[in-house]
Amino acid sequence: MEAKLSEASRRVTPSPIQELSKLSQRVGAINLAEGFPDFPAPAHLKAAAAAAIAADHNQYRHVQGICDILAETMRRDHGLDVDPLTDFAILIDQGDEVLIFDPAFETYQTCIELARGVPVYVPLDPPSWTLNEDKFLKSFTNRTKAVVLNSPHNPTGKVFGKEELLIIAQACKKMDCFVITDEVYEYITYDENKHISLASLPGMQDRTIITSSLSKTYSVTGWRIGWACAPANIASAIRNIHVKLTDSAPAPFQEAALVALTSTPDFYSSLKKDYTVRRDYILQTLTDFGLRISFKPQGSIFVFAEISRSWQLSDMDFVTNLITSAGVAAVPGRGFFHTGTDDPSYHHRYVRFAFCKSDDTLKAAAQRMQKLAGSEAWMRPDVLTRPHH
Repeated sequence: MEAKLSEASRRVTPSPIQELSKLSQRVGAINLAEGFPDFPAPAHLKAAAAAAIAADHNQYRHVQGICDILAETMRRDHGLDVDPLTDFAILIDQGDEVLIFDPAFETYQTCIELARGVPVYVPLDPPSWTLNEDKFLKSFTNRTKAVVLNSPHNPTGKVFGKEELLIIAQACKKMDCFVITDEVYEYITYDENKHISLASLPGMQDRTIITSSLSKTYSVTGWRIGWACAPANIASAIRNIHVKLTDSAPAPFQEAALVALTSTPDFYSSLKKDYTVRRDYILQTLTDFGLRISFKPQGSIFVFAEISRSWQLSDMDFVTNLITSAGVAAVPGRGFFHTGTDDPSYHHRYVRFAFCKSDDTLKAAAQRMQKLAGSEAWMRPDVLTRPHH
């Protein structure tokens, strides 16, 4: 019966990362693999959601107020003139090419292929994951329809700078293609780094589709409230498809979104301060363990750490042994890489750690890793250690 499935559905298969997730659950490992907070969501958001349920906002619902608030936020933060009635909410036809910066969040590829498009990966240059202008420009063809830009970036923590964004903008205007931006970590940046929306650059608002959500900023990844801001004709198409597929997002959470999106400036400054402490803590933990931190995250909730070349381990071996020996879970970097390289081991030397966790969780992970750090046996791929209990 499998032969009756569509080609696109057959290409969507479980990844090795999912198998490691199952192993992690079996041994009760501390989860530094997945990017969801294990600390409470803000109390005022939970209260707003509960009040909406109690007030019987439990049916199909489209809360226009969310678009109104987002339009004002776009004006305030990025200088964008957005019409909340038309610009919020397609592009890809069979064979259209979509450029993605590599390493990349794996879901982008699946979405493009389900739309019958062709993902084309543009490698960022380590260790700082800089945009290589020559590689980028050579990736365009007459089939290029769009570029996907995720900044702040998963998995590296990179925030694309103004000069890089200008290169992307100039190329997209020259080649007459769209940009789909994933700005879900827009309020989680560190030090002097600042998120700049590509749509705010000259000539880019009319060819940029901005996507974001409540998930990361407000610690509600399970609510599934997100949005797209795009030129009116594109937003209309997105809206039409969305209504056919899901009709609307959960009504009580839409009501709570009104409260979230009107949070005071103190909320965002506290968010950045708290995440800076978490970032610095996990950086110290990983450095003490012997991992190489060649790039300090500028934004997002992830560290992309490099395995020492003196260790006889690939990323898969490292994560498997870390789960079974220390009871700490991370994500092998190979799941984010897609392009070729002169160094065949390059894509197998990175591991992603999520630090969107409570202080207790991060301290417990550090203690477990500290106990393991003195042992060298676990670094060998031929040693199968017993599960941690």
